[in-house]
Amino acid sequence: MARFTGRPLGPGPQAPSTEETDVLQCTAVTPAPLDEVLVAIATLDGGLHDPPPDPALDHYLLCELGEHDSRTEHAALLRSSETPSRPALWFFWTGAGPDRVHRIGPVPWCPAVLRLLDTGSVLQCSFFDRHTASHTWDVTDPLGDLLAYGSVSDEEPKGRTQP
Repeated sequence: MARFTGRPLGPGPQAPSTEETDVLQCTAVTPAPLDEVLVAIATLDGGLHDPPPDPALDHYLLCELGEHDSRTEHAALLRSSETPSRPALWFFWTGAGPDRVHRIGPVPWCPAVLRLLDTGSVLQCSFFDRHTASHTWDVTDPLGDLLAYGSVSDEEPKGRTQP
């Protein structure tokens, strides 16, 4: 089973951006090694308090990071911790097909926060500590947004006349 090596994953925590720098979510997908994932979840600190979801439903993992270069590992959250101060279980991979290399391990949350002065809201980055790509508030997933909220435009499509 792949184990977390504890090596740094990037240059360190990044300060929240003051500019609006939306980045599209990475589209990398990989098959999940279900036996390794279930063992990692079961052996995570605290073990299983509730059964994991049916593994047949989620046997592919989508990278949650913003678009990044090929040297950066893809990452998918497998399981949150019971409390925010405890590490979450992440799946990391590079390559594809027979060249794919992966590891599974608990990693602390990114400590970066974004304070919205006009509303008083505080957003915490929901990626792992020392990630190299943008923070979660800078990553957009247009397809996910469309699926979650439906079409948000009342405008008619441009370019072709409508029947």
